[in-house]
Amino acid sequence: MSHAQPHQHSHDDHEHGHTHDHDHHSTGIIGTIGAALHLPGFGHDHDHGYTELAADSALRDNKLGIRTVWLALLALAITTVLQIAIYIASNSVALLADTVHNLGDALNSIPLLIAFYLARRVATRRYTYGFGRAEDVAGILIVISIAFSAGYIILESVQKLINPQPLTNLPWVAAAAVIGFIGNELVAVMQIRVGRQIGSDAMIADGQHARVDGLTSLAVLIAVFGTIIGLPILDPIIGIVIGIAIVGITWNAIKSVWYRLMDAVDPALIHRMEHPIWDVVGEDGLRQIRARWVGHRLYADVTIAIDSALSLPEANTLVERIRASLKRAVPHLDDININLTLAD
Repeated sequence: MSHAQPHQHSHDDHEHGHTHDHDHHSTGIIGTIGAALHLPGFGHDHDHGYTELAADSALRDNKLGIRTVWLALLALAITTVLQIAIYIASNSVALLADTVHNLGDALNSIPLLIAFYLARRVATRRYTYGFGRAEDVAGILIVISIAFSAGYIILESVQKLINPQPLTNLPWVAAAAVIGFIGNELVAVMQIRVGRQIGSDAMIADGQHARVDGLTSLAVLIAVFGTIIGLPILDPIIGIVIGIAIVGITWNAIKSVWYRLMDAVDPALIHRMEHPIWDVVGEDGLRQIRARWVGHRLYADVTIAIDSALSLPEANTLVERIRASLKRAVPHLDDININLTLAD
């Protein structure tokens, strides 16, 4: 096969579509609260829909990402403050575990927020791909923070296991568990849906983390039940269970960060990109396809084999058809570089 390239076309496409995730709308009390507060990810975000006349999509996505992270910080901060006040009154290690984790989540959002702000800066002669990779660096800091909170929670729980103490102010502790669930689930729905919309795996992971936190908040109710029935030892046991759950989250976060740093993508994504190209040039026409994420922006390099008899205008038309097909198949594609080589 010949790989000589008589000419090469590089197409930088900075417009990508956003689809409405209608099947992910939250219902019930969480959906009602989110919609009432007009939080991102709740209701139909028509103001973020894609049109050919819309402003630069990278800027639009970053604005939405920044707004979402700020609202997540606010929600988690309010949740944490309320839980700290109740912990002081109840002395519950299970509640402490959940509170510390919520505080960690709020701190985890700060590097992500900084990354979104950095991503707004234009590329330079040194940072020729821009500053989107800061989002992956933020992922490393998030992993370290999660691991620290897991160790702290397990240590405190073991100490309580050795010297168990009954909870006090049980109604308040139960209320704190419900508050923790609602606050985290609001953040989870908001971040997961916005993360999918803008193509940010870091934000999706942060949202999934918040969802697990919401469920562990409800687990504190078991500690309350243990005190009621005369088994205060359930309190530190629940704290240990939460700590172990966070260890599992840490491992998943490590894998996610590793994939991003190694420029790995989901094989299913490559599969989605192959089919529209095959529809245009056939399977034999596709010589190579590579993709990588830079923050929440997806970059792709495609090599296509063409007939030597093809004229330049015909080659340009072919490239545009491939680009349009790829954009329809993968809306998050930000930059597409298409190389042409001669077929045998």
